[in-house]
Amino acid sequence: MSNEEKKVQDEQLQQEAVETVETDAVEQDEVVEMTLEEQQAARIAELEAALLASDAKAKEQQNDVLRARADVENMRRRTEQEIDKARKFALNKFAEELLPVIDNMERAIEMADKNDEAIKPMVEGVELTLKTMMSTVEKFGLNQLNPVGEAFNPEQHQAMAMQESAEHAPNTVMLVMQKGYELNGRVVRPAMVMVSKAASGSIDTQA
Repeated sequence: MSNEEKKVQDEQLQQEAVETVETDAVEQDEVVEMTLEEQQAARIAELEAALLASDAKAKEQQNDVLRARADVENMRRRTEQEIDKARKFALNKFAEELLPVIDNMERAIEMADKNDEAIKPMVEGVELTLKTMMSTVEKFGLNQLNPVGEAFNPEQHQAMAMQESAEHAPNTVMLVMQKGYELNGRVVRPAMVMVSKAASGSIDTQA
């Protein structure tokens, strides 16, 4: 082989070596680039998972806060109802003890001789005292049940007798024997009453 041919062969070998190195470098760059993309994708997936977990935790905490707020509101409402109930009916026992006093004062006024000048000032004093007492107890929710002429109501009235009457519709309160009282809508003592019924020979059309 001549020197010229050897020289050409060497140049070809060098050229092939350079091309091989360049090819390897390109392939290595592609591998590095793919690795970076994979790393970025993995990091993005990791961040997305962390975000979802954070959102779920935030929603759970928000639900806990809402439940706690609802529990507090329910407790406040129950407490207010209990306080209101206790306030309304705290005087129940006192009212029961006071009713006989009111009854006696009313009987004294009814039985007194209004034409007797000697006792007239005393009667007027009792009337004034009774009026003041009734006005005071009404401020605390104690109200009188005096249902003359009203329909009989078993929740508020106690029927002591029944009497035929052509002047009253059946089941009408004709006479109040003893007045009843209610405290803030709850009956403390029912009114004792006489109730009408249909006169003999007539037809009671009411149920």
